[in-house]
Amino acid sequence: MRVLFATHAEKSHFYSMIPLAWALRAAGHDVYVASQPALTEAVTQAGLTAVPVGEDHTFLKQLQEAGQADYSGGFGQDGVIEPPDTWEGQGPLYRAFVDFYMRGVNNDAFVTGLVDFARHFRPDLVVWEPYTFAGPVAARAVGAAHARLVFSPDLFQQMRRTFLRLRHEAPEEQRTDPLEPWLGPLSERFGAGPFAEDMAVGQWTIDTVPEDVRFPLDVRRVPMRYVAYNGPATVPRWLHEPPSRPRVCLTGGTTLRNQAGHDAFPLADLRMFEDLDIELVATLRQVPGAEEPVPANTRLVDFVPLLALLPSCSAVIHYAGGGTWNTALGAGVPQLVIANTWYGLHKGRHLESVGAGLHVADPRELRAPLERLLREPSFGEAARRLRDEVVLALPAPSEVVPVLEKLTAEHRA
Repeated sequence: MRVLFATHAEKSHFYSMIPLAWALRAAGHDVYVASQPALTEAVTQAGLTAVPVGEDHTFLKQLQEAGQADYSGGFGQDGVIEPPDTWEGQGPLYRAFVDFYMRGVNNDAFVTGLVDFARHFRPDLVVWEPYTFAGPVAARAVGAAHARLVFSPDLFQQMRRTFLRLRHEAPEEQRTDPLEPWLGPLSERFGAGPFAEDMAVGQWTIDTVPEDVRFPLDVRRVPMRYVAYNGPATVPRWLHEPPSRPRVCLTGGTTLRNQAGHDAFPLADLRMFEDLDIELVATLRQVPGAEEPVPANTRLVDFVPLLALLPSCSAVIHYAGGGTWNTALGAGVPQLVIANTWYGLHKGRHLESVGAGLHVADPRELRAPLERLLREPSFGEAARRLRDEVVLALPAPSEVVPVLEKLTAEHRA
């Protein structure tokens, strides 16, 4: 069958799709990846066929102009990490998320270009990244089956369900789901009919999130194991030998670096760990012209593939990004989450509930919980149990391919 992967130009989101694209290609299917031109090199570096369509989105530029490229306002309102489960707490946030982010990354040129290519390629199946709503529009325009691929707890759909449940409390003019007046006319413009619920959630959802971390949403799920891909990478020589002291990874991930041009964690704050008997591997960048001395127990590296680093670690400190969190789950390493976002708080609470990690809101308060992770063996035991009994129990991408073949045959026009 012909399979089209659709994603807006965001590397970390695209990376979660690559192992499934490889599995489908290895099974003999024709696989293409369509995105905005900025992602073309990342697609070809992954050994996949790129289809640049439309124009690059300007969402990052808008964030920078608004002074929010470093998420200084928090993922909520007025810096609130977890908005209350009320219309006032989540309704306006959901509307803003659709109008600012969703419509921002799915610009008109991208949607039009994706539909045009779909009409040429005639895919049987479109797999779309969960914020790339150009995907279901293109699929419906050519009668293809379509599925979302979710790599992190489905916070957006949780917000949407809260909106739909509580919108009777809103002023009448604010009760319409903002997806409908946006996606409905787009769909009709390309001859794909009016807005339908599958445009929001897919005909089914390929879900890499372990069951007990998922939000309780009424969607058809196809579980799949998350397989880490960190981009083009080389294993450094110092990783060939086991560490002589407990190794701890501290990473800010790549999303903030790509958006704001810097890492979230200040190098000066590494001093809180300088007298611990550990090897701290910090994947952080020096700021040119303002070089900061680092403690003697710290190895500062711009980048190292986490899939190679984390299995040698006794703990990992991170900001709950999807790639880092998933890779740590698969490595069976205890996690210390800096939960300054709503999704970070959700992941941190889950790790604490199963005994596989801890979370803090303030990154200046990392030392004590890190010492606890390293001192108490129960955290490592729980992290390995979570890996073996939950993560590795999910079917690998290659095992999911026959399921997708069957569902595609059922749903395509």
